[in-house]
Amino acid sequence: MARELPRPPKEVDLHADAFIHQLDEYEADELLAESIDLLREMLDAAIYWDYPEIRFIHGKGKGILRKAVYEELAYYKRSGAIANYHPSYRNEDVVVVVIGL
Repeated sequence: MARELPRPPKEVDLHADAFIHQLDEYEADELLAESIDLLREMLDAAIYWDYPEIRFIHGKGKGILRKAVYEELAYYKRSGAIANYHPSYRNEDVVVVVIGL
């Protein structure tokens, strides 16, 4: 029996405080890793469900999360799993991932 991934939202907030309740139990690098794990999980699910695109909120801050997100998306693009990605035209704190061609 094949495992079915749950349908992800069309926009995902990658800020740790949006999905982790006990922030004080994590180091900064662990929070970053959790955010990237969430990105992978939601992006893989969006690919599975044939979404045309999905949006990830990375915010401004020091740019650490944004840099990690863009590095991960570059890997997905090189592997052919996504077509493209770019900052949202309305909000540069959001990256739009185009899945289909």
